[in-house]
Amino acid sequence: MTNDKFPRGNPIRSICHRSFVIGHFESGAGWRPRRSALQEFHESVRNPQLCKLSRVRCSLDSSPYTGTIRRSCARDLLQGRGSCCRPVHRRVCGESLKTKKPEVRPLGKVVTLIPGDGVGPEITDAVVRVLEAAGFRPKWERILAGDAALKEHGTPLPEELLDSITRTRVALKGPLKTPIGTGYKSVNVTLRQHFNLYANFRPIVSLEGIASKWSGLNLLVVRENTEGLYSGLEHEVVPGVVESLKIITRKATERIARFTFRHARRARRKKVTVIHKANIMKLSDGLFLRVCQEVAQEYPEIKCDECIVDNACMQLIIRPEHFDVLLLENLYGDIISDLAAGLVGGLGVVPGANYGDKCGIFEAVHGTAPDIAGKGIANPIALLRSAILMLKLVGLSKIGANIDRALREMLREGKPTTPDMGGKATTEQVARAIIEKL
Repeated sequence: MTNDKFPRGNPIRSICHRSFVIGHFESGAGWRPRRSALQEFHESVRNPQLCKLSRVRCSLDSSPYTGTIRRSCARDLLQGRGSCCRPVHRRVCGESLKTKKPEVRPLGKVVTLIPGDGVGPEITDAVVRVLEAAGFRPKWERILAGDAALKEHGTPLPEELLDSITRTRVALKGPLKTPIGTGYKSVNVTLRQHFNLYANFRPIVSLEGIASKWSGLNLLVVRENTEGLYSGLEHEVVPGVVESLKIITRKATERIARFTFRHARRARRKKVTVIHKANIMKLSDGLFLRVCQEVAQEYPEIKCDECIVDNACMQLIIRPEHFDVLLLENLYGDIISDLAAGLVGGLGVVPGANYGDKCGIFEAVHGTAPDIAGKGIANPIALLRSAILMLKLVGLSKIGANIDRALREMLREGKPTTPDMGGKATTEQVARAIIEKL
């Protein structure tokens, strides 16, 4: 039976419509609690009661009353009651329903802390001690993700974490494990896409006291963070044949290009090099290169050149001082930023930041190091330097500068250092040495 058989106003039509909606609603126990998806469906069936109910469902998704509210609202809808959600909510919870957006807190007053996997909890604890000793004492919302969250909550990316970052707008994240070739999707990639953190920002700076072949380097790698092959659009066409799609859009490319050139102007950088493979991927990388060059024309004081990605890798090894700012799409940026980190001491000392228009996530870019997890010898410097970038975002550059000065002073003295830097110190000893120099 369909509604088309009955004119508008016919009670049978109304009953059919409600039955369809409730049937769909009652089978929706697995609905994702994203308001946009729910709202889109409810508006498509033009049911104002269910539109209101979507707001109940989203705002109370974690509440023990959700199931009761859902059944009560469904019963009221079937009985033809006009405005059901508010009275039902009052009846069940004893309070009125007011749909609210997630509370947005002052930047830096509350920070989401993601300990991470492997050595993550050890280095995050050390970094928090340094930050608090320097005078940065926010309320930390400590929330698990990755393998730790999978064991504790049954999911590597709890909804609680997404809600927390939405509220705080800033997160400090330890390394997270990503299964290779199977298992769940990378939590790092999912967070970047969920919060539209389109700019991955990695300064490559030589530090006195850290042994490396090159000295005096001061490069910046900026990577487009939401598109490319990391879009995750892949499938098996037929057994033994897999297709992966590379997505490049003008909008996202313009956005990352403007971010890069704006920062280059503020930091008084002289040159931006666009890294690509447009000689082979003429449409995708061709679009990326072309749009970056168009944006570059708005910044005439900054030189813009281009380099094919394989040649760029070689040039970074031979003469890295030739580069200033490197602008790359997602996959190339992931590879070259790690390569560049090797020029100044490795991933254990290089910071990483992910910026969007609404929030930022600051992270250690190295792995979880399961072979040394629990031994207390992990290097906290990379995450600490990422935290310094976080302090700049929240307007506490002076505290960040104080920590940076103490860190550099400790490194110049050459001790204490962790085993990856040739020393024998523990994570705690490194943190204590930095605190003593604040």
